[in-house]
Amino acid sequence: MSEPDPLDAIQTVLDYRFRDAGLLRSALTHSSIASNRVASNERLEFLGDAILGLVICEELYARYPNYLEGDMTRIKSVVVSRDTCACVANRLGLVDHLSLGKGMTGAADLPSSLAACAYEACVGALYLDGGLEAARAFILRHMAAEIETVVAGRHHRNYKSMLQQYAQRVLASTPSYELQDEKGPDHAKAFEVAVVVRGRRFLSAWGPSKKAAEQRAAYEALLALGQVEEIAAPGDFGEDTFDADEGPDGEA
Repeated sequence: MSEPDPLDAIQTVLDYRFRDAGLLRSALTHSSIASNRVASNERLEFLGDAILGLVICEELYARYPNYLEGDMTRIKSVVVSRDTCACVANRLGLVDHLSLGKGMTGAADLPSSLAACAYEACVGALYLDGGLEAARAFILRHMAAEIETVVAGRHHRNYKSMLQQYAQRVLASTPSYELQDEKGPDHAKAFEVAVVVRGRRFLSAWGPSKKAAEQRAAYEALLALGQVEEIAAPGDFGEDTFDADEGPDGEA
C-alpha cells in the first residue's frame, strides 16, 4: 500500500486540491526549518496579504454600497488584521500542519503571528495555483462572518476595546492610559493621552475629551503593533466613539 499524502488533510481543510502541491508545501514551511528565508512561506505570506486585502475591499465595496471610504477602511483594518487572521487559522488548525524548526516543534505557546502568517501564505498559494477565484472562495468562506461581526458594531471604531482584547489575549497585559497634558479654556479643553502596555509607552494623542484622546492613543498603539492600518485623517475616528458603559460625551 502507498503511504498517504501528508498534504491530503490540509487540502481537505482548505476545501481545495492543488495542482502544484509544492505551493502548499511552501505555504506550510516556516523560516525556522527552511534552508533559507526565500524557501520559507514568507514570500507567499507577502502575496497572500495583498490578495486578502483586495478580496475584502471588493466584498465591502459590493456588499455595502452606501458606506464611505472611511467606514470601509475601518472595517477592513479589523477583518484583515493579524489577530483576525490568526483566529481563523487557529479555527482551521493550520498551525498543526506547519513544518517548524526543532526549537518550535511542540512549543506550548506559539506566537499568534505564526498562525496569521500561515493563513496569508495559504491564500497566496491558492491564488497562484487556482487564480483569484480560488483564493476569493477560501477567504470569503471563512471571513464573511468576521465582516458581519465588525459591521454589527462589536469592534467598529472602538480602538480601546480592540486594544484591550489584543493586549490581554496576546500580551497577557491590560492597557493603562496616562494623561500627559491638557490645554485650552475650560469650555474647550484638549487632552493629551498616552497608552502603556506591558511597560511600553506608545505615541500619545490629543482629543477634545479624555475619552476621545484615549481612543486615539489606543489607535496609535494598535497601529504600532500592526493590528490596524493607518487611517486617512483624525476625523476618521469619529467623536461618537465610546465604550459600551459610557455616554456619547465620554462620561460614565
